[in-house]
Amino acid sequence: MTIPFHWGVTSEECSLAFPCDRFSQPSYIAYFRGITVMADPETIFRWLCQLKAAPYSYDWLDNWGRQSPQRLIPGLDDLAAGQSMMFFFEVIDFERPRHVTVRQKPKTIGARVFGDVVVSYLIVPQAQNVCRLLAKAAIRHPAAPMGWLTRILLPWGDLIMMRRQLLNFKQLSEKSVHGA
Repeated sequence: MTIPFHWGVTSEECSLAFPCDRFSQPSYIAYFRGITVMADPETIFRWLCQLKAAPYSYDWLDNWGRQSPQRLIPGLDDLAAGQSMMFFFEVIDFERPRHVTVRQKPKTIGARVFGDVVVSYLIVPQAQNVCRLLAKAAIRHPAAPMGWLTRILLPWGDLIMMRRQLLNFKQLSEKSVHGA
């Protein structure tokens, strides 16, 4: 069985410089995810900023059963380093409307279980109102024995959760632009 380090991305996209690369080491393991979104970069960026309100993956699991907001919440796109995102992460870098980069907060249960996790959501314009939304998660697993377990299980969990998150951002961004 192949471990799912890549979903929806090309090898060229995986070779791009991601902002999270500045905050991780070459020894980190990288997971890449990507999706095409029929929306402009600014709209996609505003939806990424909604991560301050909710994780946007499987709400029953990672949002304590509450639905992630389905409309843009004014003011959430006013980002600053240190702001909380998805409960267990904090903003460490961003460039409007190009990327948002977050790091798992230290001294949380997530950090103890998964290690150091740095994620960049990168918006790559392809044409007018067509962008690639790429995500790279750079992970330094914790020491054994937990590290052994997360090396096997985390790629699968990340694939399931990140795939749902990107599909949600695609749907919500396209709905914002096209009114569908």
